[in-house]
Amino acid sequence: MQHFKDLNISQEAKKTLSILGFETLTPIQIEAIPAILEGRDIIAEAQTGSGKTLAFALPLIEKIIPQQQLPQALIIAPTRELCEQIASVIKSISIHKANLKVVTLYGGVPLRGQSTSLEKGADIIIGTAGRLNDHLFRKTLILDDIQTLILDEADRMLDMGFYDDIIKITSALSKKPQSLLFSATYPENIDKLARAILKNPLTVKTETKHKVKVDEFAYEVKNKDEAILTILRSYKPSSAVIFCNTKLQTDELSNFLLDNDFDVATLHGDFEQRDRNESLLQFSNGSLPVLVATDVASRGLDIDDIEMIINYDIPHKSETYTHRIGRTARAGKDGIAVSLFTARSKDSVEEIMPGASICSLGSLKPDKNFAMQGDFKTLHIDGGKRDKLRKGDILGTLCKELEINPNDIGQIDITDKASYVAIRKHIAKNTLKALQKTTIKKRKFRVWILD
Repeated sequence: MQHFKDLNISQEAKKTLSILGFETLTPIQIEAIPAILEGRDIIAEAQTGSGKTLAFALPLIEKIIPQQQLPQALIIAPTRELCEQIASVIKSISIHKANLKVVTLYGGVPLRGQSTSLEKGADIIIGTAGRLNDHLFRKTLILDDIQTLILDEADRMLDMGFYDDIIKITSALSKKPQSLLFSATYPENIDKLARAILKNPLTVKTETKHKVKVDEFAYEVKNKDEAILTILRSYKPSSAVIFCNTKLQTDELSNFLLDNDFDVATLHGDFEQRDRNESLLQFSNGSLPVLVATDVASRGLDIDDIEMIINYDIPHKSETYTHRIGRTARAGKDGIAVSLFTARSKDSVEEIMPGASICSLGSLKPDKNFAMQGDFKTLHIDGGKRDKLRKGDILGTLCKELEINPNDIGQIDITDKASYVAIRKHIAKNTLKALQKTTIKKRKFRVWILD
């Protein structure tokens, strides 16, 4: 069985998958989906980019009966970004199930709004361990009818110290659900967690069928900022994610790159959720080709065309390094991972990144005129799904009303309250002025360019 059409799922689900372009199963999907459909508990070890989200989301949707009184499925994930990524996948492949409601619960947004959403009903809950426990404590989240429990990126949650929080959540389940544990690595403490929540699990461990290669290099440097410029100007990537260990260093490096004419997005835990979303969106749509981030971006960053990963700081654990460099070499493409280290941190290189080649910065030939500039600017339209806006509505206005060449329009993203359109830089200002004077679906919306 190699294709979605061969799965024991509804014809409606097969039609949806076909429309979305899903045809061939990945190895983890071949192994996991039939077992999940049979009701088995599973432990799945699968690398980033292997298709694991769809592996658990598809059989989950098959089981869900929309608009029941209480949530039927609970998915626990380590970060807000991963929660949103999972929710996006579930929503996209469940369009054939009318009125299925997904609610995300994580920190950084008010509890009150989340409580209101829960009061209106939810079929699938996706949340971080801390925020889920907050709602359980306030009795705004009732888990009496959970039939499926999924832990995604379980290793990361354990690294973050969430074992006790997860156990509290699972202890609040009044029924023993089908439980699925997905992890990119398999540290020793995973066994303890698995024994606590899974029953006779099937273990699934697969490798990507078409292996991609990550070329790993490590450079000993004295001045990291100048070294970053040398590396970027030598390798000349089209997109890059640079990881720092601290929020302060992330901000300082972003400002340094901006001063050197690089278009940079910044991401760390102090950002409000909207700002985090907009930073990632501008990076993914080509407006800001460099992302400087802490490890909040080492999980749940679902972007296929990241050419290079740079570790400004060496991570403290090899598992963190694995997840960082897993952001590149996706969708069948190879990638490059570069790490900087000082004489003081040289001993940790072999321990954290044993596969990296030690190189001399002097061997590089930087082009001093090179700077990574975005091809697009991002227009923010103050209206989204709640306003019944669709991509076709926005495209129709831009192409038919404003006579914009479709080749000058990039990625379009629509959220509940806002829409974002990538427009070629050279026409962005004129497009903004024209769009501010016209209507979309016979309505005027506020529009501006994101900084």
